[in-house]
Amino acid sequence: MLQFLGTITDPLTGQNLVLANRIQNIQIENRRIGIIFSFPPKLESRIKSELHEAISTGLMESAPGYEVDLHFGNPGAGEKKSSNLPQIRNIIAVASGKGGVGKSTISVNLALGLKNLGLKVGLLDADLYGPSIPIMLGLKGKRPQVRQVYGVSKIVPLEAHGIPVMSIGFVVEPEQAVVLRGPRLAGIMKQFLEDCLWPDLDVLVIDLPPGTGDIQLTLVQTVPVTGAIIVTTPQQVAVADAVKAANMFRMQGIEVPILGVVENMSWFTPAELPDHQYEIFGKGGGRQLAGHFQTQLLGQIPLFMSVRSSGDEGKPAILHHPETQTVFEKLARQAYESLQIRNETMPPTEKVRMNK
Repeated sequence: MLQFLGTITDPLTGQNLVLANRIQNIQIENRRIGIIFSFPPKLESRIKSELHEAISTGLMESAPGYEVDLHFGNPGAGEKKSSNLPQIRNIIAVASGKGGVGKSTISVNLALGLKNLGLKVGLLDADLYGPSIPIMLGLKGKRPQVRQVYGVSKIVPLEAHGIPVMSIGFVVEPEQAVVLRGPRLAGIMKQFLEDCLWPDLDVLVIDLPPGTGDIQLTLVQTVPVTGAIIVTTPQQVAVADAVKAANMFRMQGIEVPILGVVENMSWFTPAELPDHQYEIFGKGGGRQLAGHFQTQLLGQIPLFMSVRSSGDEGKPAILHHPETQTVFEKLARQAYESLQIRNETMPPTEKVRMNK
């Protein structure tokens, strides 16, 4: 039974019905097969009819003489809510208070570091105004394919170094100015989350734009964010803005756990003076921020020339430069440990529901 249902495509995620967690109950008795499926309210009646036909026909062919009774509905009271991204087990938002702190660099190398730990990882570039992930992953100029699922167009994420990736940089020209206001921003963000065929993932890393705005709000309203990682540099100006970014996730009604802080550009060590550390942007900002929010400092990333060059060349530092590999792999391990502790000690995050 489950083997057959595993061949039927879920119209919302593109996964099969078993992987997408759509099967709520199966009963077989008195030559009757009864199945209850759980779908969110937005599933169109046309698609329900097509699903009903495909499943009924297949079951009657594989089990002749049995009556098939299918029900499509929403989860009832007290039952687990049907997720719009059931194939993704954890969503990590990487945020900062200001631009220029290296948030996208951290997102790329964190995602690849988590993959190196054996996890299935995806990366969403949600910085719709200044997408830099395509350049950093060597995907500049590439375009995603579109696949029809029950007559609905779905975007197929591109792939780089074994991880699926989506960015607005794949659908606009690199030199094109992205001029968007609130409703349009929200629409694109929801499309990248709900209308992309994300595969089965342990973690989806989302690189947010700096600050607190429409994109951040749309994210927490669209999907349950497991936790946030805040990126800062040591200097007080960056820390002050990072406090605001972290506070947004802690607001009443949002309440996304802070998994930790990453301090980027912590110091600079010239190749000719390996024993020297020049603290160009000051000292202690990351630890101060972590202490303020009673979370951990996940890592301090030195200012390496190779990080800059690898980003420009589309060759992530964690994969191509031994001097940075250890640093980013340690960051990934710390982040994963924090994620595990969060999941063991806290209930799942809920999507934010705004009062109208």
